[in-house]
Amino acid sequence: MATTHEIKATARNDEGKGASRRLRHAGLVPAVVYGAGQAPQSIQIEHNTILLSAKHEWFFSSVLDLNVDGKVQKVLVRDWQKHPYKLQMLHMDFQRVDENKAIHVNVPVHFLNQEKSAAAKTSGVVISHNLTEVEVSCLPKDLPEFIELDLADLKPGDIVHLSQLKLPKGVEIVALHLGADHDIAVVTANTVKEEVEEAPAEGGDAAAAPAPEAKK
Repeated sequence: MATTHEIKATARNDEGKGASRRLRHAGLVPAVVYGAGQAPQSIQIEHNTILLSAKHEWFFSSVLDLNVDGKVQKVLVRDWQKHPYKLQMLHMDFQRVDENKAIHVNVPVHFLNQEKSAAAKTSGVVISHNLTEVEVSCLPKDLPEFIELDLADLKPGDIVHLSQLKLPKGVEIVALHLGADHDIAVVTANTVKEEVEEAPAEGGDAAAAPAPEAKK
């Protein structure tokens, strides 16, 4: 069972760019919550709450408890706008979820024990993490915060595909429903051969060149 994460917010009635600017100046983030057959609702959240939460990967990949004036709704973060250079969140979009309907969410992959693998201990082997997150489908209650991939047995030349990931019960990888061609590599352990230039023959090119014939 995933950990519960609650985000507190309050409803707001003012709309428009001017109202949003005033909220940001007051240390608040304008946001909207929508979906699940209900009307969209404009809300505001303390900026520090968002800033601290956004430092954790669960904020973007978990079902959150959005507490708006004491009423809790199950939501996912669906969009966010950040300032181009300031450490500031400008706007958030939350989507309500129906606890009886499957959701599609990108979930991070955690790579374990790579340093213990034969591939990591072999000179000239490059281990590539081709995917750091995967899109899964499941009921909200079954959504994992992350998927673990144990690389302890990874050997030089190995490839770990999507179909080899161990998933919690009730969780499926969306891409695998699209056919075998979508069973792409998550991790590869490739041996890189260094190209070594051959040293010139002793004496250099001059020594290798034929001597001119003597004049008679």
